[in-house]
Amino acid sequence: MYVRAKKHLGQHFLKEDSIAERIAHSLTGHGGYSHLVEVGPGTGALTKHLMGHTHLQLTCYEVDRDSVAHLHARYPDLRVFESDFLRMSPDAVAPGAIAVIGNFPYNISTQIVFKVLEHRDRFTELVGMFQKEVADRLCAPPGSRTYGISSVLAQAWYTMEPLFIVEPTAFIPPPKVRSAVIRMRRNEVTSLACDERVFTALVKAAFNHRRKTLTNALRGFPGLPVVPPKFAALRAERLSVADYVELAQACGPPGPS
Repeated sequence: MYVRAKKHLGQHFLKEDSIAERIAHSLTGHGGYSHLVEVGPGTGALTKHLMGHTHLQLTCYEVDRDSVAHLHARYPDLRVFESDFLRMSPDAVAPGAIAVIGNFPYNISTQIVFKVLEHRDRFTELVGMFQKEVADRLCAPPGSRTYGISSVLAQAWYTMEPLFIVEPTAFIPPPKVRSAVIRMRRNEVTSLACDERVFTALVKAAFNHRRKTLTNALRGFPGLPVVPPKFAALRAERLSVADYVELAQACGPPGPS
């Protein structure tokens, strides 16, 4: 069955089998999971290699009806939900730890990361293909040009590892940009030493005015009448996760959510 890539779904089907195999072999088992979720399997280029992980129970989430029909025809025993991963509950897959993997649709790749962050107590590892710009941002260290909101929020809970770059020629149709595969592994942080709502709001407020010093970027931020002197003249991209935690500690308690 032929499946046409749909632009509105951000689909670029992987055609290089060696790359699909390399992605599948990038799983480490971190967190002791026995269940694996593939997001956006498309025509199953990666799926066939994941099915080789016989110790893992594989579940696929795919919104494209044509792709779902193709997968059912090709792999009759494969567990496929014609459903949006962004709306799923981890409990629909299994209790306990789960890994996430995929050649992620470009138009929802960042949302996939935020979904994983939302359920960080369940998702212990992610291996994914992203637009290179997005991958660079997620893995960027403090002080770099690409360090931003998603960098801080992801790195608060996960160890980020850039793995390898994939050229446009590896896909059908070829995207206009390069792609990159990264790995996220849950770190040992169980809670931040501050109010997490304040932490998130503070990071977003700081980067929304990233060209300004924090004194100006955070002017009027609730519970923070004065930015602590050690941070006052810095810009958002200079602060580490630990620095943002310290800054959040300087804030008063948040209002009702």
